[in-house]
Amino acid sequence: MADVSGTELSEEKEAEIELKKRQKRPWDDLHKSGKIGITPELPETLGFYDISAVRREQRERPADPSLTRFISAELTRGYFLEHNEAKYTERRERVYTCMRIPKELEKLMIFGFFLCVDAFLYVFTLLPLRVLLAMLRLLTLPCCGFRARTCPYCRRSSGSRLLQPAQVCDVLKGLIMVLCFSMMHYVDYSMMYHLIRGQSVIKLYIIYNMLEVADRLFSSFGQDILDALYWTATEPKERKRDSIGVIPHFLMAVFYVFLHAILIMVQASTLNVAFNSHNKSLLTIMMSNNFVEIKGSVFKKFEKNNLFQMSNSDIKERFTSYVLLLIVCLRNMEQFSWNPDHLWVLFPDVFMVVTSEVAVDVIKHAFITKFNDITADVYSEYRASLAFDLVSSRQKNACTDYSDSVARRMGFIPLPLAVLLIRVVMTSVKVQGALSYTCVFLFYLGLVTLKVLNSIVLLGKSCVYVKRANMEDKLFEGPTSTPSSSGKTPSKADQARCPTPSGEPNMEQEPVTPCSPPPPPPSSVTTQPTPRSDLFPPPSTEPAPDAPAARPPTPPPDPDQPAPSLSTEEEGGAQGASELKHRTPKKDLLEIDRFTICGNRID
Repeated sequence: MADVSGTELSEEKEAEIELKKRQKRPWDDLHKSGKIGITPELPETLGFYDISAVRREQRERPADPSLTRFISAELTRGYFLEHNEAKYTERRERVYTCMRIPKELEKLMIFGFFLCVDAFLYVFTLLPLRVLLAMLRLLTLPCCGFRARTCPYCRRSSGSRLLQPAQVCDVLKGLIMVLCFSMMHYVDYSMMYHLIRGQSVIKLYIIYNMLEVADRLFSSFGQDILDALYWTATEPKERKRDSIGVIPHFLMAVFYVFLHAILIMVQASTLNVAFNSHNKSLLTIMMSNNFVEIKGSVFKKFEKNNLFQMSNSDIKERFTSYVLLLIVCLRNMEQFSWNPDHLWVLFPDVFMVVTSEVAVDVIKHAFITKFNDITADVYSEYRASLAFDLVSSRQKNACTDYSDSVARRMGFIPLPLAVLLIRVVMTSVKVQGALSYTCVFLFYLGLVTLKVLNSIVLLGKSCVYVKRANMEDKLFEGPTSTPSSSGKTPSKADQARCPTPSGEPNMEQEPVTPCSPPPPPPSSVTTQPTPRSDLFPPPSTEPAPDAPAARPPTPPPDPDQPAPSLSTEEEGGAQGASELKHRTPKKDLLEIDRFTICGNRID
């Protein structure tokens, strides 16, 4: 039976194939010979295909390949860019971003430059006045009583400290500057200049590169030394003998500032030798060193935080280079008896150095943003972060001084640079007679005026930038103290950034937030801090509440919105989201500290 059925099926298939061959038109197989090509779009008339149309199309599109046909196809071939619209739109946006980088970068650079100017002028103008006020307070303490909380005569709250923490830091800065300035008198600038001038060009180029690396390392470690000194001198102490630990920290800080000032002096001497060389070869080589920096930075992966590090480092380097150029001009003008004509001789070299610095920064940032798909709007975020530091340092209960905050953010420490500049100015300018001292006093008043005006303008601009970035709420609220589900303790950076109101590190047993509680609608961000009398509070007679102090009280739920019941998976997702919410601020630009160990460091 199976054989019979298979035979019948094969006969049926053969019959179908034979029927198709009978119904097939005679010219259906003409395309197999290569003479005529049939296409489904051929015109059909009364059931027959138009053979003339087929032949006409065949003449227009010959089947045989030839060189003429290939060249014709290459000359007339077309394509459509809209088929890949997303790709070309992205390329166009990259070009627009590169064109916007110089403008946005220079806005950030100018704002950061004036921040450095403000911190640098503070050392010359307001710091001496603050030291005098602290000394005046020490002199007037006998009339107020050493341990009195309120002076019976001047009605001032003195607490249990001889000086407030900010005044102690100011006195320490003043003593460091005085000691380092007296030690710098034993360093001969002229001998150092001639010693460097006697070296070969290649050796000087290597020395200058080593000095740049050493300057970054000194700036990184130096701020740690100064912070350790300030905290050791101001932390609450139970015994008086604990204050002896300030002495080694103070000596270490003086030694650091002195060495860093000598390092900058060698840099200035090397740059001065390059300016005074006859063929300017050393100056050209030193300028080419800036372009080598492009090679070391452009072809690396950068995130937004890493680019912020490099931007702060570039701001600090640009300001330091300008101060070095000022020192070089002062030394050269002194050698030529302050002849104004020699200033025009120095101007082309100064302009060339400044132009190369700006060009290298623009090229470097433009290609870094291009290769890492970073928009130009990120520089507005960087500027808002710097502005937030300035505004927060003017609050009532600020955690740190503004000059220290700039030093931590940019790696710019003004003390060594200020000591060197005072040493060079005192050597270059001779002050004799009453008229000269009057001019010096007027110059000091001009510096104070410039400092005040610069601070006012910067504070106004900073408030605008903070408001534009919607960061106003962060000014008057401390970071949440609710522990995350992972049980991690706050980082040291967070504890150092916002100490507790009692001046001690954050402890889990204390029911206080890391920063002071947000005051009710503040009147101004520039309110001066009040004397802190809570360092040694009087014993309380009321019993302590039994409520747990591990986490702050949670706000009551909204009665209008009933709490939905969550399953186990949803609770796990909500817990992970809460942990992510608490972990996210650690990557915020405001939490990044000390970026300039190396300008292109990758975490």
